[in-house]
Amino acid sequence: MNEPVRVGVVGMGTVGSGVVRLLVESADHIERHAGRPIVVEKAVVKDLAKARSVDVPGGRLSADWRDVSRDPSISVAALLVGGLEPARTIMIDLLEHGKDVVTANKALLAEHGPELFELARRKGRSIAFEAAVAGGIPIVAAIGECLAANRIESIRGILNGTSNFILTRMEEDGADYADVLKLAQEKGFAEADPAMDVDGTDATQKLAILAHLAFGVWVPWAEIPRTGIDGLDLDLLTYAGELGYRIRLVAVATRSDGRLAMRVAPALVRIGTPLAETRGAYNAVSIVGDAVGRMFFHGLGAGQMPTASAVVADIIDTVVGRAAITFRTTGVLSADTPAARIAGVDMQERHFLRIRVKDRPGVLARITGILGEHGISIASVIQHEAGQGGDANVPLVIMTHPCGTTALRKAVDHIDASDVVSGRSVCLSVLED
Repeated sequence: MNEPVRVGVVGMGTVGSGVVRLLVESADHIERHAGRPIVVEKAVVKDLAKARSVDVPGGRLSADWRDVSRDPSISVAALLVGGLEPARTIMIDLLEHGKDVVTANKALLAEHGPELFELARRKGRSIAFEAAVAGGIPIVAAIGECLAANRIESIRGILNGTSNFILTRMEEDGADYADVLKLAQEKGFAEADPAMDVDGTDATQKLAILAHLAFGVWVPWAEIPRTGIDGLDLDLLTYAGELGYRIRLVAVATRSDGRLAMRVAPALVRIGTPLAETRGAYNAVSIVGDAVGRMFFHGLGAGQMPTASAVVADIIDTVVGRAAITFRTTGVLSADTPAARIAGVDMQERHFLRIRVKDRPGVLARITGILGEHGISIASVIQHEAGQGGDANVPLVIMTHPCGTTALRKAVDHIDASDVVSGRSVCLSVLED
């Protein structure tokens, strides 16, 4: 019998418990794929006295990650601690002591990726991170390995299950944002503080990692334009539905004239297309390669067992040596690699506008005139009834023909500064495929 590979699991929260469960309950299946037994040698937890949903074999629990990094019998460590610190310190310590690392921490890689990749390469180690993006969807392997012959032209994705659950329930139940957010928290889809999910941060960090893989550049995630779903209301989803669209939080990265255009923002997606039909807590990623064309990946983007599945697959890849080979090509960036410049890159798209205008003659002509001054052509206009309770504001919904995002933003700013508009207008991109 081949000598077993001994693994340390740092972090026994939801995902860590799922990883241990898979390694224990599917040991025979995993051994067939790895060619050797994989055993949990040690698991690091915050509270040794806390009851757990899964037993660690032999009770090998510790409260100190150094018990993993300093153990010469452990060759692979699964780092399943969230946030930046102490996760960064632990990752560095594991690499410094010769461990290959598997992680699900997208925030850590989005913030400190070049530094950590360079350290791993210098130490002859690998970092595998399939679970950091889109949960159980094997998107990292797809881009880094399966589509390696392609020049990736674009990525579009629904990368945050919490936001997608909220938008789906608002749309299907006719419920307000605040009510559905509360439901998401009750079901465990949203944290007590849901800010990183609903303001677009989580999806933006994941998009930065995908851009690294797809385009071979490093993009500081905080420089990617992002807008969350917390400013959406039920009327917007209703108006989009009347036009044959749904609203989703979509992460986009596209090559344009040798430059990279990126953003995370709510967008209209046509009903019947894959992104529009991605519902609930599911994630989806659409990739266009120059050779293969468009490909679509769909699955659970979060949750204990989908994410644990990706972690264990990375552990197997590390054991058999695939992770080391892949890391040498996908982890090539160094700490002094210049960051990609994405500012000022236009996307030519149709746009959806919801403008609250004063109910008086000549307003529509004024609005369309401003759009025309900025070179924006109108495809359709819908004027809804004034609100109840004496509200004199009328919602005006406009669909444009394709135009540059920069010109559109200037036009909307001009419109909002006029005396015929009440409040800020909403402007969403329209994705047709």
